[in-house]
Amino acid sequence: KGFGFIQPDNGGQDVFVHISAVERAGLSTLNEGQKINYEVEQDRRTGKSSAGSLSKAG
Repeated sequence: KGFGFIQPDNGGQDVFVHISAVERAGLSTLNEGQKINYEVEQDRRTGKSSAGSLSKAG
């Protein structure tokens, strides 16, 4: 698909994540239910938020 959404543990709004952010983190894919650390980044051009700086949790 090339994109998906991360559901925060705190129950907040889901965060968009693009496959390029996953690949930059050295991961090949994210699986449903997988715990991941991330930072919410904002695109300077569009103003849209997405997940970046991904790493495996735990």
